[in-house]
Amino acid sequence: QVQLVESGGGLVQAGGSLRLSCAASGRTFSNYGMGWFRQAPGKEREFVAAITWSGGTTDYADSVKGRFTISRDNAKNTVYLQMNSLKPEDTAVYYCATRNGWPQRKSYEYDYWGQGTQVTVSS
Repeated sequence: QVQLVESGGGLVQAGGSLRLSCAASGRTFSNYGMGWFRQAPGKEREFVAAITWSGGTTDYADSVKGRFTISRDNAKNTVYLQMNSLKPEDTAVYYCATRNGWPQRKSYEYDYWGQGTQVTVSS
């Protein structure tokens, strides 16, 4: 059984930084793409960033491009999301997800999800 566990969320002031981690376990993740999504209250879950197994290809939502960086350490089966220059509109529950194959922007393309970690950015 695949398990994804996010950590690193919290409360930060606008302009600050946080680094989220997503630890994966339960199988080998060769060829598995990883994605980060977020969901704010009353809004649909939205794509944030994604990365291929090799880490050679990344993708970002326009709203976070230039501020967020996704990376992975395959030796640790962990994916990271470095979030800089945070804005109040970044406030949401952040989820990591994985799928067998190329990472996608649509949440329904992903097979496994973590429980989420809350990020709150105060103005």
